[in-house]
Amino acid sequence: MQYGFVITTGDPRTIADQAAAAEAAGWDGVFYWDAIAVPGLVCWDPWVVMAAMAMRTERVRIGAVVVTPSRRRPWKLARETQALDHLSGGRLVLPVGLGVLDDMAFGAVGEPTEARIRAELLDESLAILDGLWSGEPFGFEGKHYRFPPMQLTPPTLQRPRIPVWVVGAWPSEKSMARAARWDGLVAQPLSTSGVAPGTWTPDGLRPAVDWVREHRPVERRDSPYEVVMDGKTPPDDPVEGARIVRSWADVGVTWWLETDWSPEVTVDAQRRRIEAGPPRI
Repeated sequence: MQYGFVITTGDPRTIADQAAAAEAAGWDGVFYWDAIAVPGLVCWDPWVVMAAMAMRTERVRIGAVVVTPSRRRPWKLARETQALDHLSGGRLVLPVGLGVLDDMAFGAVGEPTEARIRAELLDESLAILDGLWSGEPFGFEGKHYRFPPMQLTPPTLQRPRIPVWVVGAWPSEKSMARAARWDGLVAQPLSTSGVAPGTWTPDGLRPAVDWVREHRPVERRDSPYEVVMDGKTPPDDPVEGARIVRSWADVGVTWWLETDWSPEVTVDAQRRRIEAGPPRI
């Protein structure tokens, strides 16, 4: 089990300080989040924030949960992630999904909001990233993106590529199949009305984990695959925290992301939780 901390509040300097504190406290990864204009929330550009995090740390994985490729130019995203991969010494991971539509930088600015279109853009973007990260000439002909061969050098430090974790909405087989093709699953349950998010239990997650592992491409079934779950554990009760995480590890979770999305969370409370350390089992 690997343990990450999602920093949800603070300015960029404070976030970088807390990333360094997380590394010192024994966390395995430090993550920010990707948003542009969510009413009522203060958010910062994730690439600037992650660059600051990378400069203050040496060991932890870094990333943003979750990046939304459908509103980005994939060749620009390829260059940004390539640069951050080199800056961090090969520690970047890229969690991706369709995005949250309460961000004003979707429909309010003319970006596509239909789930089917965003899914098509995500699939094409991932194919483009994979090709451009290689450092070899790569062109693309798709429904939404077309360009002649271009070459982004140097290639990413991580080979064969930066790890890609994909949000999979269970029990949608199309969504889960997308996650199975890449390097990790950020599991998200659909509610009884068929929209996300629903509520997970470990027993509810087990069939999703089994499905995605069974449907991995044959050529990639021997390569590492991560299953990512986020949640909260009590900082003052490590035994209970370990019990919570163990219940998820028992059904196949490999990354626990300690996360407090409540708008009331403060920088001081966040730092105390970071310094209390991960809920290791």
